[in-house]
Amino acid sequence: MVGGAGAARVMPRMRQRRPDGRPLGDLCLRPGERPSERRPIVSDDHQPVMVEEVLHFLAPAPGGTYVDATVGAGGHAEAILRAVGGRCTLIGVDRDPKAISRATYNLRSYAGSVRLVRTNFADLEWILSSADVERVDGILLDLGMSSMQLDDTVRGFAFRSDGPLDMRMDPDQKLTAADIVNTYSEDDLERVIRTYSDEAHAGALARAIVRARRRAPFRTTAQLAEVLVDAYPSRSRRQHPARRTFQALRVAVNDELGALASALRVAPDVLAPGGRIVVISYHSLEDRLVKETFARLSGRAEALPGLGRTKESGPLRVLTRNAIVPSAAEVARNARASSARLRAARAA
Repeated sequence: MVGGAGAARVMPRMRQRRPDGRPLGDLCLRPGERPSERRPIVSDDHQPVMVEEVLHFLAPAPGGTYVDATVGAGGHAEAILRAVGGRCTLIGVDRDPKAISRATYNLRSYAGSVRLVRTNFADLEWILSSADVERVDGILLDLGMSSMQLDDTVRGFAFRSDGPLDMRMDPDQKLTAADIVNTYSEDDLERVIRTYSDEAHAGALARAIVRARRRAPFRTTAQLAEVLVDAYPSRSRRQHPARRTFQALRVAVNDELGALASALRVAPDVLAPGGRIVVISYHSLEDRLVKETFARLSGRAEALPGLGRTKESGPLRVLTRNAIVPSAAEVARNARASSARLRAARAA
């Protein structure tokens, strides 16, 4: 994925402590586990990103109610539960049935504290009202796709392996990536590729796709990747030629930016006073949407040159002046974390 644009910073290690002064790592202990025995929150199919930073900004407390709106395999959810000794209510949301199944298994030790809901996090208000919950103390959105989705060739997310040209996070929805590349007009394909990936060569790639599908419709990821590689100007190949187009198709298939906008819009209405929202994004489009929405909902806007910023007066208070990025040590352990950008805010 494409990393977020703009200023970003690594959160200093000294800040990665809870208000009571204890290291966040010590709050991530499994039941009965001593600090010296602490194991990282990693499963065979998932390694959650920026766990300590998430705990720092989400600040979970016993008795609270938290929403992991992209629960995946349950890595961040487990960290939140461990931090409060299981003494909270955690609502895990995911539209992928395989993710719900994995989270159910991985969070079995905390079954009494967990409610899992298979739906789109865009329906955040409905999710909470259905659970008879008016306000929550924290919301986490870890955007993009999980490692288990990327590594499952049947899902069709990866351009380096062959599989059906699918890309649906919810296998019950109708629209697939094959539908887009085989039926959209050249102009619409160019718009999707350019809008959802900032691909400079969107026009040439859209033309190549239309030419190729006249011979035979696209069925697999390998077919599409080959056409994109052949059509991409060699002078511009700083990364795999298919990377941005695959990202754009995935975003379009799953309406990822629309879902994110919906969740961010209702967050102030469902957060309790002092409640927090933490968002981890993986490309500049997501990060820009989060940054601009937080600024708007905080009432903060850029003032005239030389006069600084306006005072925060909206329903949110921004906690991260710039995006927080993973430490070098985390990126060395998990290369897929390299493009992560974290932003946080709290309800006024």
